[in-house]
Amino acid sequence: MSKTNAGNFFEDFTVGQVIQHATPRTVTEGDRALYGALYPTRFALPSSAAFAAGVGLDAHPVEELIAFHIAFGKTVPDISLNAVANLGYAELRFHQPVVPGDTLSTRSEVIGLKQNSNGKSGVVYVRSTATNQRGEVALDWCRWVMVHKRDTELAAPETVLPELKKALEPQDLVVPAGLDLSSYDFAAAGEPHRFDDYTVGEKIDHVDGVTFTDAEHMMATRLWQNTAKVHFNTEARPDGNRLIYGGHVISMARALSFNGLANAQLIAAINGGSHVAPAFAGDTVYAWSEVLDKAEISDSIGALRLRLVATKGRDVSMTLRRSDEEGAGKYADGVLLDLDLWAYLPR
Repeated sequence: MSKTNAGNFFEDFTVGQVIQHATPRTVTEGDRALYGALYPTRFALPSSAAFAAGVGLDAHPVEELIAFHIAFGKTVPDISLNAVANLGYAELRFHQPVVPGDTLSTRSEVIGLKQNSNGKSGVVYVRSTATNQRGEVALDWCRWVMVHKRDTELAAPETVLPELKKALEPQDLVVPAGLDLSSYDFAAAGEPHRFDDYTVGEKIDHVDGVTFTDAEHMMATRLWQNTAKVHFNTEARPDGNRLIYGGHVISMARALSFNGLANAQLIAAINGGSHVAPAFAGDTVYAWSEVLDKAEISDSIGALRLRLVATKGRDVSMTLRRSDEEGAGKYADGVLLDLDLWAYLPR
């Protein structure tokens, strides 16, 4: 019998199945440094221990997306090793900041299944939870991924579609212990814009662009111990291209959003997200944001609900969907990512 792991196929999943993922991962300062080398991030709080202490966080946290990528990577060998593509996210909450020295372990529960009409693949819905070395929840999220079938002759399982929230409510958000933005240093942060300076419906063009390379996206994906074949093996896709990990697109868009949202220091939650189109080396990505909602969290903290959109090529019109009759309701050409998130900033 083979001792190697071929990964799970669609028919290997059952609703209610719980999977404890292997290889706990300890976060280090190296993760912070390499993240900064891969993405043009300039947010002051994860960049400066002194800034973090000035807003009440004595332990210097890493960027939230580092924790997400590490926790997500744990799930890949069991959930998406044989994936066609990761399709979307929902109900992602950061329960507490992750700091160097924290060790993250991840488990997932299968909460939905739906075979595709072609009979060759199906969509698997999972809820994943990452805990630290003390057993405390660091983050949890739902995602759905399209997975190949091993045996296309097998009958389809009963379709189960989970009910997922379109967006988390402000009262669902978790404020990090000690966080106080009343003495916030706007000069150190790089922009003067407070919570009240943003209005619902406002769109922000983040201006800057970055061209993807194979070397960088594969380095990032290996850093998070994500083993999905489509990111590394040119023989894993019919077109011979390495698919860029969707999290790489998310982190790039988040880093680019600094220009105009420098004071959105902490991501509180990701309400939902879709990888609208694949990205490959050579694509140049830009980003823009739209303010969808606002909430007062405390005397010093406000939360913006933001739509963060990444595009292939610069969409100066900041158009999300096509308006022509033939393509009405569909995403506009060039849209790579449509992400809905809550972020904290000073009032």
